[in-house]
Amino acid sequence: MRHRLARFDRKVTPLLLVAPFFGLFAVFGVYPLLYTAWVSLHDWNLLEGGQGRLGLANYGELLADPHFYNALANTVSIFLLAAVPEFLLALGIAALLDRPLRAATWWRTGILLPNVVSVVAIGLVFGQLFSRDYGVVNEVLGWFGIAPVNWQASTWTSHLAVASMVLWRWTGYNALIYLAAMQAVPGDLYEAAELDGASRWRTFWSITVPGIRPAIAFTAVAGTVSGLQLFAEPQLFDAGGSAATGGNDRQFQTLVMYLYEKGFTQFNAGYAAALTWVLFVVCTLFALVNYRLVRRFVGAP
Repeated sequence: MRHRLARFDRKVTPLLLVAPFFGLFAVFGVYPLLYTAWVSLHDWNLLEGGQGRLGLANYGELLADPHFYNALANTVSIFLLAAVPEFLLALGIAALLDRPLRAATWWRTGILLPNVVSVVAIGLVFGQLFSRDYGVVNEVLGWFGIAPVNWQASTWTSHLAVASMVLWRWTGYNALIYLAAMQAVPGDLYEAAELDGASRWRTFWSITVPGIRPAIAFTAVAGTVSGLQLFAEPQLFDAGGSAATGGNDRQFQTLVMYLYEKGFTQFNAGYAAALTWVLFVVCTLFALVNYRLVRRFVGAP
């Protein structure tokens, strides 16, 4: 009997310890996903509830909606403008912090501050920096004879402004992840490279970067998912735009902003739910592509 109780304890106790997590995940993760999928198949008003089954009509309407494709293009554009320099800067900062520095802890803590600061505060500050009439950015451009830019008026200028917010917020966070991975790279690899006469630049790209490939893959996937769900930065950049239209011509409206507009401004919850699942598919595809690119172009040391 004691032997059976011991076997039962070894098999069941671990399951009981992790059961709360799976219970919470089922309630707050699986159930909302399934319920959203069910709502997407109905004509569903956010205030009045379901008003009839539509099948895949919401998806068909979505795929023929020009505003959806505009929001998708804006989202991808802002994501690329922010992600590419973000990862490169994070690598460079991590490489600098990996070297012997005075007050190293202070520097490492300092680069994480932008991620700790509220995104609302970041949006408000950058909204002032990129103001057309009294913004600091236009003031600096004026020193070089460049006329003031209305950053919200056109597509590319608004994308650059929003991307700068994302860049400011997440570069330090990714740099600390890379730094932790760099400190786990075996030191004998660097000693061998030094004996072979490899330059510091060559050592970085041939040993350091391949050695932190798992960290780069993680940030690529996580950054893709968060970048394609961008909402707070462009919403705050749209001064006075409570409807989440992303400017007068929707020039910087992202997918999540369009989802918010449909679901919480027009109360079309069925259409918004369909958009949620399309966004899920888009995030999955981009994450897989970025993961494969990292594995292909960042080899093992």
